[in-house]
Amino acid sequence: MMPDTDILIAGGGLNGPALALALARGGLRVTVVDSRPAPARAEAGFDGRAYALALASKRLLMATGVWPRIAQSQPILKIRASDGEAGQGAAPWVLGFDSAELEEGPMGFMVEDRHLYAAFLEAMRDEPRITLLSGETVTAQEAWAQGITVTLASGQRLSARLLAGCDGRQSGTCARAGIRRTGWGYGQTALVTAIRHEKPHEGVAHQFFMPSGPLAILPLAGGHHSSIVWSETDATARAIQALDDEGYLTALRPRFGDFLGEIALAGARFTYPLNLTLATSFIAPRVALVGDAAHGVHPIAGQGLNLGLRDVAALAQVVIEAHRRGEDFGSLTTLDAYQRWRRFDSTTLALGMDTVNRLFSNSNPLLRLGRDLGLGAVNALPGLRRGFMRQAAGLTGDLPKLLDGKPI
Repeated sequence: MMPDTDILIAGGGLNGPALALALARGGLRVTVVDSRPAPARAEAGFDGRAYALALASKRLLMATGVWPRIAQSQPILKIRASDGEAGQGAAPWVLGFDSAELEEGPMGFMVEDRHLYAAFLEAMRDEPRITLLSGETVTAQEAWAQGITVTLASGQRLSARLLAGCDGRQSGTCARAGIRRTGWGYGQTALVTAIRHEKPHEGVAHQFFMPSGPLAILPLAGGHHSSIVWSETDATARAIQALDDEGYLTALRPRFGDFLGEIALAGARFTYPLNLTLATSFIAPRVALVGDAAHGVHPIAGQGLNLGLRDVAALAQVVIEAHRRGEDFGSLTTLDAYQRWRRFDSTTLALGMDTVNRLFSNSNPLLRLGRDLGLGAVNALPGLRRGFMRQAAGLTGDLPKLLDGKPI
């Protein structure tokens, strides 16, 4: 039985298109099933949602032809992490990273969701090996000896050698494959919006740790706009989200401070419940999980999408190289190589971010003293600080070729 396509991808968010482009450039036929109408998202106006892309992730986007299509981006030139409480300002010990210490350039780049998705969509439309099915969802899947067959909500059935689940934390691909998940909630909700501020941000990203949860202030293109990811306890977040815009700003100002002058809301307001969810396996017969479908993490340091793109680079390399050797690229033997490459790294980072959140999301004075001294100690040791910077930029570990900017 000849499959309709080489690889089916369930989920057209960001990891799905990235994987499709990487695989297509390796000579494989790919079909992407996306539940959302593509043009609506690509043509959306400014709403403040944005991603912090590590330098290694930028390299992948360059290698797959996406980066030159992005309308605008903002280099992250410096990062400042500090501890404190709302209305009291930051503690005296601050951990600072400066991209001038890296010979490779900026540690990362802020890119708005609308610009990133539009670039992916344009690149997919220009790639003849990719078929995009918008407004469709996978409702059933059945693995067989040489491939897998899926049923779409429309009733259409498609077959492939491999199904890649890029369908998020509530992954249907994962559930239908019988893969269990483990994890827990944080009792925190992220409030996400964009602000306009009086003073220029100068490319500096701020991570301010407070007892109720971290506040990230992330620079956007243009100099006077920033995206914020603001974590509060669930009850407090619900109350703040229910306020009008002025009430929202009144709650934000003591947490934000006045270092950027006067602030005003500049985008839509979103909330996301925060939890940790890990798949107990990243693979099943004819199935591989990618991104949040494999590991949903806390947004500290903005590593969620970067973790997913590391999965994309590893899976694409394993599959393409197996295909070129004439092997069955959807077999468990091939997929196990992907899992061995990615599972330890992603699980370790997920649990590390969980630990950081637990360590900082409290007002225990002894813990606060210890963590502040720790921030100061790292800041005072150039070698250790540079190691953290390289890790944040995605330049450490056993990198797949695409993350090194090389074609597969």
